[in-house]
Amino acid sequence: MASDIGFSVSCNIRATVAPPIPQAAQWAQKFTPTSSVPLLDMSQGVPGILPPPSFFESLTEVSRCADSVKYGSIAGDLLLRSALVSEMKVVYGKQIDVEADDISLTSGRNMAFLAAIMSLCDPGDEVILPVPWYFNHQMSLTMLGIQPIPLMTSPEDGFVPFVQLCSTLITERTKAIALVTPNNPTGAIYPPSVLASFAQLAKERGIALILDETYRDFITSGPPHNLFDLHAENGSSWRSHIIHLFSFSKSYCIPGHRLGTIIASPTLQQHIRTVLDSMQICAPRPVQLALAPLLPSFRPFIRSTAEALKARHDLFKACLPQPWSIGAQGGYFAFVRHPFQGIGAKEVCKTLAEQWGIVLLPAEFFGSSVSGHGDQWVRFAVANVSDENVQMVCGRLKEHLAATKWNTVG
Repeated sequence: MASDIGFSVSCNIRATVAPPIPQAAQWAQKFTPTSSVPLLDMSQGVPGILPPPSFFESLTEVSRCADSVKYGSIAGDLLLRSALVSEMKVVYGKQIDVEADDISLTSGRNMAFLAAIMSLCDPGDEVILPVPWYFNHQMSLTMLGIQPIPLMTSPEDGFVPFVQLCSTLITERTKAIALVTPNNPTGAIYPPSVLASFAQLAKERGIALILDETYRDFITSGPPHNLFDLHAENGSSWRSHIIHLFSFSKSYCIPGHRLGTIIASPTLQQHIRTVLDSMQICAPRPVQLALAPLLPSFRPFIRSTAEALKARHDLFKACLPQPWSIGAQGGYFAFVRHPFQGIGAKEVCKTLAEQWGIVLLPAEFFGSSVSGHGDQWVRFAVANVSDENVQMVCGRLKEHLAATKWNTVG
């Protein structure tokens, strides 16, 4: 392609895949929606509801404050970091050993991942990612010249990774294992025992376990794990081998305000904050000031949102027409096998978007072609549509099954 720039672009950037969401949006632009047949977008993991009115009231109020337009602490405002510790004790239990000094606030969770990786890795190092992987993690590694090492998962195991297989992938260049649970894209919720085994592996092999728990508040069955407990793992501290990432975008329904966290040893935080000072100086101030006094009041809202999302997953499972089949679901997502013989998932998604007004992402966008499952699986973002729209999506899938000339399995 002809270029209008007279200089070269980074080799690592050129090797990085283009953002997938805009590609799906291009497909969607070819569909002509009507009032009775609207576009149904289940491509991106965005909240389907707004935060409580108290957030907007607080944001309006703090925006009048001089502090909202000033630089803040590189680590983030202490009031919000302290409030987050209290909220973590609600999620994981009062016994956890986490303090405000363990926390840095970032301009979104993707920034948190980048800062953690830049603090750990040099070009040529390796980070192990379960496949299917969150594409922004793979993109971040590639643009930094760091090699993502695929850890294969399978639908037979609900896309939960095996620690024994992971151990065979560790080399002298491995710096970290990065897990996302509940997972993006599969929705798989990794059991506490699995997380404990990965934490132990990281400790034994002298590497970091990066644990991205953006969707943790949508686990309704109990605490996600006990890795933060003071006496977990035979009395050893999680700080020696765990880096925890979190986002306010999903639980608090504020993705546009870009606020995330890195929770790690204060020793590592010194290096992370060097990165953050160079990349952001400080996380956005208005949202920090607005949220700090509100976190406890958000808890009923978060709980009710999680319960509603669980019910929506149940509705989706009940309405999904056979032979479409769910491989895993949880958090914001369901990972679903399409039933069409000899048709790639990307072609399925393109056709459904352009002709049927259903916008989805193929597993190819999440590295699944590496594992041989890329042509079968599709990600549905269940969270960002209403119950009514879930039923409409499933109804259109059923209509497509009746109308298509593609051969189906089952």
